[in-house]
Amino acid sequence: MEKADDLFSLCRLVRYDIITSTTQAGSGHPSSSLSAVELAVTIFFGGFSKPGDRFILSKGHASPLLYSLYHAAGKISTDELLTLRHFGSRLEGHPTPRFPGVDVATGSLGQGLSVGIGLALAGTPHVYVLLGDSEMAEGQIWEAIQIAAYYQVANLTGIIDVNRLGQRGPTMLGWDIDAYAKRIGSFGWETVVIDDGHDIDKIKQAYRGLSSKKPTMIIAKTVKGKGVSLFENQEGWHGKVVPKEKLAEALQEIGEIKPEIIPPECDFLGEDKQTVDATGFTASITESDENRPLPLPPYKVNDIVSIREAYGDGLVAAGTIHQEIVALDAEMSNSTYAAKFKERFPERFFEMYIAEQNMVSTALGMSKRGRAPFASTFAAFFSRAFDQIRMAQYSNANLKLVGSHAGVFIGQDGPSQMALEDIAMLRSILASTVLYPGDATAGYKLVEEMYKTAGIVYLRTTHQKLPVIYPAEELFFVGGSKIHGERAENRAVIVAAGVTLHQALQAQKELQQQNVSVAVIDLYSVKPLDQNTLLRFTQRKIPFLVVEDHYPVGGLGDAVRQVIFSTPLIHLSVKKRPQSGESEELLRYEEIDTATIKKQILSFI
Repeated sequence: MEKADDLFSLCRLVRYDIITSTTQAGSGHPSSSLSAVELAVTIFFGGFSKPGDRFILSKGHASPLLYSLYHAAGKISTDELLTLRHFGSRLEGHPTPRFPGVDVATGSLGQGLSVGIGLALAGTPHVYVLLGDSEMAEGQIWEAIQIAAYYQVANLTGIIDVNRLGQRGPTMLGWDIDAYAKRIGSFGWETVVIDDGHDIDKIKQAYRGLSSKKPTMIIAKTVKGKGVSLFENQEGWHGKVVPKEKLAEALQEIGEIKPEIIPPECDFLGEDKQTVDATGFTASITESDENRPLPLPPYKVNDIVSIREAYGDGLVAAGTIHQEIVALDAEMSNSTYAAKFKERFPERFFEMYIAEQNMVSTALGMSKRGRAPFASTFAAFFSRAFDQIRMAQYSNANLKLVGSHAGVFIGQDGPSQMALEDIAMLRSILASTVLYPGDATAGYKLVEEMYKTAGIVYLRTTHQKLPVIYPAEELFFVGGSKIHGERAENRAVIVAAGVTLHQALQAQKELQQQNVSVAVIDLYSVKPLDQNTLLRFTQRKIPFLVVEDHYPVGGLGDAVRQVIFSTPLIHLSVKKRPQSGESEELLRYEEIDTATIKKQILSFI
């Protein structure tokens, strides 16, 4: 579309749709949508999109703008537009992938630019991200700005809708668009300032001036509620709609609309399109590659190997077969052992530095372009990125997260480094998978199972080296477990995972010397659990003891209780405030060690 008057007509139509749909819904954010109409219409219909380009609405509360653009393009009907925010409608209050063309759920502010980086790094021809000025206060935005400059992501354009007003009043910088430009430019971005973000000619000029060598940020001064005097540039109207009795007056202000205008097809509207990889870091995948068996792990029983190192070995092995695997790490790769993947496949490794929120959202963006991202850091630090993980579930993410240095077993680094909430956190995600291997063989093989399992999958690894328990040929799968020492004379069953599996097996051995037989279940798949095995043991009417290096709430013990709630159960977990010390000292201090397990079993039976 080239004629300027057609773009003006489309802007009026989009404004009309924003007002009518939100008033019909009785809720929504029309004023935040109206400020960005010209910026978005020019991207969609001004001839700036190419096949495969993507648009991310980071300021997700402006969803009425997005849906009105699709209505203007003839992609949705007027009847559907008026179902905005209704139960069962694809037009939700904030965008989700239920609506065609939406890659990721947005609405938790500050995440869209990071997703855009992931899409761009994964080969999308060009990614446009519409940002609100209020969300520029989010730290993740600046994490994203830094890393995009570092990787010179020239196929990424951010657009800040500087409308001055947030939810409760003015933003920190108000309309100081030069201050935004100075700050963002200092990070290494090209910046383009538009002093009137409703002037289509100026907007076109800005889009024509995108850098071909580094990311570009367009900073546009706009007016919140533009076109409706009732709330134009007025405080107190965020998230409020035009009352029905004032609707006719507001629509009259917008002016005559031409609903018969049908713009040309927009390449990034409609169904998602997989794009040609422009970065060169992936190879074509053949059926023979995918069917190749994973090499057996190089460990022998009783070798002393850390599970985090086994993760690195397993990732290299899986990455050799599955070319779409990429690795991201938060400057911990020499500790998480993701460095092994970096050494083998440097073009598929992305150093994200100490910015876990940006790392998770960037990985999400990569997953929406067919990559299989494995993102790793210390398990404790995923708590910083929980909102990003939470939002990823609404984006149908295929995301693999690996947390090392879990529990008090890490030792002398102390409580700031000890993940003691991570199992609870990841279990709380609706459709997540949580794996906690007890030795290097299991850790190595579960990497391949993570790749095969759709959705958000979390692998918890330990810091210290542990004896290898299982032979290289042993099989592991999601939902499985391993049973040690099941006998008719079992007096109790111990359920453990990770480091406490080794404590449980030692307790089993020492109890056997006292003629007390117990079974040990290695519940390496924490979610989903091997319910059949647990329920089978409940039929034997023997007590359960669960021992874990995790806080009492939400971890392995709670997972087991949900299955065997009517069976007597002792739960050993981290119940004292942890501190620095040797690993074995801390296990004793928290009473999750061999001696405590023995004591509890003997007292219980």
